[in-house]
Amino acid sequence: MSAIPANLRYAESHEWILENGDGTVTIGITDHAQQSLGDVVFVELPEVGTALAKGDEFGVVESVKAASDLYAPLAGEVVAVNEELEDAPETLNESPYEQGWILKLRLEDASALNDLLDADAYQAVADADD
Repeated sequence: MSAIPANLRYAESHEWILENGDGTVTIGITDHAQQSLGDVVFVELPEVGTALAKGDEFGVVESVKAASDLYAPLAGEVVAVNEELEDAPETLNESPYEQGWILKLRLEDASALNDLLDADAYQAVADADD
C-alpha cells in the first residue's frame, strides 16, 4: 500500500499539493502514481512563467510501461520547476514526496485548495484504482 502523507492535499489525477504558506504550492505525483507507472525514464517540465488553468496539461511522465500526462490541480503561474528531474527522472520513483517534486505554482485563488482531497479521500481514490 502506498504511503499518503496527511499534510498534503491531493487531486483525483494523482498529483499531490503542498501549501508553502507564501501563496505558492509545490506539486508532484503521488507514490501510488509512480508505483502504477513503474520505472520513470523521462519527465517533461513546463516553462517557468507558464500560466495554468485548473485541469491544464503541464507535462508528461514517461516510464518503461507508459506515458502519463500531468494535469494542473489548481490555477496559477509556474514559478519554479525541478530541473534535477531532467537528468534524474528516477527521483520520482525514489522520493515522490520530497526530492521528486515537479513544480511550484503561484496560486490564482488560494481558496481553491479547499476543493482538493485530503489524505483519507485520496486513499479511497487510490484504492479504487487497484
